[in-house]
Amino acid sequence: MSADIKSLRSSIRSVDSMLHLTTAMGLVASSKIYRASEDMLKARQYAEALKIMTSTLASCPECLRSPYMRTSGEGRTRLIVIAGDRGLCGGYNSNVFRAAAECPDAETICIGKRACEHFGGELTLCGGYTCEQGHELAVKLCEDFTAEKFDRLGMISTDYVSMMTQEVSIKWLLPFEKTESDRVGGIEFEPDEVSVMNAAVVEYVYGMLMWGVRESFASENAARRMAMDSAGRNAREMLDDLRLTYNRARQGAITQEITEIVAGSGR
Repeated sequence: MSADIKSLRSSIRSVDSMLHLTTAMGLVASSKIYRASEDMLKARQYAEALKIMTSTLASCPECLRSPYMRTSGEGRTRLIVIAGDRGLCGGYNSNVFRAAAECPDAETICIGKRACEHFGGELTLCGGYTCEQGHELAVKLCEDFTAEKFDRLGMISTDYVSMMTQEVSIKWLLPFEKTESDRVGGIEFEPDEVSVMNAAVVEYVYGMLMWGVRESFASENAARRMAMDSAGRNAREMLDDLRLTYNRARQGAITQEITEIVAGSGR
């Protein structure tokens, strides 16, 4: 009986320590969500403006001569896979990897430590996700596309819907498709439409990349907050059960000792 009580006491200490850890991690995630949400909304607005700009340019007949409007039947795909730097965030990372598995023949560019660990290769962006890193990557991707090293560029990231919901999506960035737009009328391009298009695409890829990073970072912290809340609830339930079992075992041991003392005194 004493061995059971010692084992229960050790389990209670272990679960209580885990509860303190999950609570602390949940608070850290909560403190990051507000700032991450602000950065995400700014990046989202910037990306939407870039989409409108490139869509307007893609509707110009002259821009069909741009290398970013070309199509190829070879289908060589390059994917930017954005995952987290840490775990303990529920299914956040595994959902990203599951989406990437739908394009098994694609060449992957990893952003985040977990993506690099899963796919291998060198780390592309990590931690602070600086603007300089993002712009360098955008320039390299555009250069490789115009050199026909791949035929289409996609980005797998997690979209922040709410604190409870985050959705993985694949966004295709290159090449552009011809669109119909009523914004072209009255717009003059200097020096010409193709030159403006070619210059704007680098900024577009950079803006979409940083939007994906900011959106994914906010989603990661929201997912971690929910995962830690769930783990905390489970730990509290386990503590309640362990303490109840411990009290019953302790009461049983006390009752047994009293019984033995009473039996001994009766002799």
